[in-house]
Amino acid sequence: MTWVGVSIALVGALGYALGAALQQYEAVELGASLKLMRRPRWWIGGIIGFTGACLHAVALSFAPLVAVQPVSVATLVFAVPLAAMLHGRKPHRAEILGSVAVTVGLIGIMLLVPEHDAKPVLSDRSALAFLATILVIAVLSNLVARKAQGPTKALLLAIGAGAVTATVSTFVRVVGGGFEGDFGHFIHWFSLVIPIMLMVAVVLLQHSYAVGYFGIAYAGVQVVDPITSVLAGAILLGEPLPSGVGNVVPAMLAAALLIGGTVTLGRLTPDRSHKVAVTEPVKASVS
Repeated sequence: MTWVGVSIALVGALGYALGAALQQYEAVELGASLKLMRRPRWWIGGIIGFTGACLHAVALSFAPLVAVQPVSVATLVFAVPLAAMLHGRKPHRAEILGSVAVTVGLIGIMLLVPEHDAKPVLSDRSALAFLATILVIAVLSNLVARKAQGPTKALLLAIGAGAVTATVSTFVRVVGGGFEGDFGHFIHWFSLVIPIMLMVAVVLLQHSYAVGYFGIAYAGVQVVDPITSVLAGAILLGEPLPSGVGNVVPAMLAAALLIGGTVTLGRLTPDRSHKVAVTEPVKASVS
């Protein structure tokens, strides 16, 4: 069932990428404020992104965290050309190469992830410790971001958002993976954590997008989220990681390719708002 979950996650990745691109397009102009709620485009992006996130949650019910979470990085492959289209241009060659690197690295990691069919179990104590750790990361990243500017600020905010998003994925995996047709399984405080942390993640994401560096912000979230989730799956849920020289070395090479492609995409994705794109030609014609 692992590949069923991966396939669903890929479809969700497309929706999540489109939703993010639409919301960032508005957040750059209006900032991370309540004014965004007056924009139909922002709501459309939210609905599409939420649908993608729901498909991601469904995928976690079929496959382990270490298999599904890396797929979320593939949203960069979709987000880059979508963002370029919104900004009225074609993707650069380096962006295409970065997308290919991410895809190849992702496939390499997917082929090395061991199968794991055990029911995910998380104790209350471990869950609280995990939440506390994530909240510390989110608070610290946001405090440091207050003194930062430009792409550094966007990246710091993205780190906090990515860590919080990872908690949603982890708890969805625990609640969904242990469902087994028993709706009473949902009557647990774990189920409350999911919507609360999801709302926190949305707020942090808007602040990151509003800085104006979509590529860096989005890449940061999509790297921190799966890394945190994979670590949580391995440490808290006992999900296996590739082992042995025959698996570890290829996994490291694939991860290096994945990270390299992600960094390239993050640096080359347009970071200017549509306002700037409109006014610059006017200035050029006047001069």
